Amino acid sequence: MLSCQRNQFSLPEDIHYLNCAYMSPQARRVEKAGIDALRFMRNPSEIGPDDFFETSNAIRRVFADLIHAEEPSRVSLAPSASYGIATAARNLDIPTGSELIVLFEQFPSNIYAWRRLASEKGLKLIQISPPEFSEHRGKIWNERILDSISSATSAICIPTVHWTDGTRFDMTAISTRARDVGAALIVDGTQSVGALPFDVQEIRPDCLICAGYKWLLGPYSVSLAYWGERFDNGVPLEENWITRKGSEDFSRVMDYQDAYQEGAIRYDVGERSNFILMPMMLEALNMVIELDPSRIQDYCRALTSEALDEAEQLGFQLESEPYRSHHLLGIRVPDGISFDRLKEALSDRNVTVSFRGNAIRVSPHVYNTSDDIDALLSALRTCVHESVQ
Repeated sequence: MLSCQRNQFSLPEDIHYLNCAYMSPQARRVEKAGIDALRFMRNPSEIGPDDFFETSNAIRRVFADLIHAEEPSRVSLAPSASYGIATAARNLDIPTGSELIVLFEQFPSNIYAWRRLASEKGLKLIQISPPEFSEHRGKIWNERILDSISSATSAICIPTVHWTDGTRFDMTAISTRARDVGAALIVDGTQSVGALPFDVQEIRPDCLICAGYKWLLGPYSVSLAYWGERFDNGVPLEENWITRKGSEDFSRVMDYQDAYQEGAIRYDVGERSNFILMPMMLEALNMVIELDPSRIQDYCRALTSEALDEAEQLGFQLESEPYRSHHLLGIRVPDGISFDRLKEALSDRNVTVSFRGNAIRVSPHVYNTSDDIDALLSALRTCVHESVQ
């Protein structure tokens, strides 16, 4: 079991930050990598041709290791998850009249591209909703997803866990069903990869897209994507010099090439070599590998399990354990408790969480301690006791 890693971060002692799903605090080592990178850029004469490639390629290798991908060249670098989703939408060969599957209250950046594609190509956008909250909500929601996949389905474009409440989706079963009908599987791993194990050899997504600033512990404006064979000959959103074959030889970049670098490198954003953000992202990924997503899940589960039992006894509702993640939890508020009062009680105790839909979104990490969970519980208890007086 991991021990608490708070000393690796610079969080103030009096702040109970339970909000990694919003944004990860910067680890000290990642911060140092950024400062060192800024200093490196003081003198551009020290930036050589290799520097445009080495860090980017190291990121591909480490991210491939994290998700168990055999070919690092299948990893692309971009500034956002929406960039990857737009790239996938551009390159899907989808027949008119077929169906795209998304989820109820899916994150907007993973909806708008599919709405546009559906409108332009005459597709039917199918949004799969959960049942009203019940003991078997997650199970029923997963069953509805599987039941919705048919021979009419051209693509399933969903997250690994729901961003509002951490509901887990059975990606292995969904992937198997997608392959049975020949549908593409586009996975948004932003709210899980880095804190929850993901194996592309097992799940076999056609595309896996992850923003870097949450569970990958990286800086804002970096995202990573893995691309399967379905996208081997796709067209990138932009054409830039560094993604072309032979671009390592700066003396010959004017020898224009139609051929791209191998694998998914064609999908890299222009100026992907960002000499500040890339070293930070690489250091963050190394840290995630060292911590190990499976051990992060175990740590978060041990930290929160007793508190969640008490929250349920107080009348709050949670997803049943087989269908909830341990790093991202949705606590639904019982009738009679004011959201405004709950926000006030949390603020009074310096507890930072998010409110998404009708749930308190609690997202711990290895920097959190029992004191953070106790402060959260104190606010919940207070609001319940006030509501019955």
